[in-house]
Amino acid sequence: MTESRRVTDVATLKAFGHPLRLKLYGTLKVAGTATASQLADQVDEAVSLVSYHLRKLAEHGLIEEAPQAQRGDGRERWWQPAQDRLSFRYEDFDDAPEEVAAYKAVVRTLHERHGALFHAWVDQSAAWSPEWRSAADNSDFLARLTPGELTSLQEELHALIRSYEERAKAAEAAGDTEGRENVAVYLQAFPFREL
Repeated sequence: MTESRRVTDVATLKAFGHPLRLKLYGTLKVAGTATASQLADQVDEAVSLVSYHLRKLAEHGLIEEAPQAQRGDGRERWWQPAQDRLSFRYEDFDDAPEEVAAYKAVVRTLHERHGALFHAWVDQSAAWSPEWRSAADNSDFLARLTPGELTSLQEELHALIRSYEERAKAAEAAGDTEGRENVAVYLQAFPFREL
């Protein structure tokens, strides 16, 4: 598994952008490793359909077979994301209007999924402990920056988040799993002129 991948070709972008594939990729990312049967149960789809879409994701290098040690009994194929993070940039798809349309559709769908996850948190927050409700955040910031400053800000934020990811992985590898939950961190940083 690689650390990050920037998707730069429209074929991979379109393969990733299919709604079920987005859902499968996100579910697999949370699970770490899973079989088509396990994922089918989680997304409420037929195993054959899930297997087909997993193969399409694998064809584009977005997922891969998990190492033997993580596969269980070996009767089923185990999958894992092929990278920790994916990124998409407008400038990689601005050669043709249909590529720009594909980029916009995928990014919008991703942000809709992120929004739905946040809305679920808001709706279910009363069921979480006071510590988790206090730790969660919903902030916004406004800074007047240059493109260079925005790039630096993103790099620093990404490095900070990666350092927490690495600490969490090391702690879990050492058996420290008490009180750990999946935490979604979404950063959106972009210029605007009017609301």
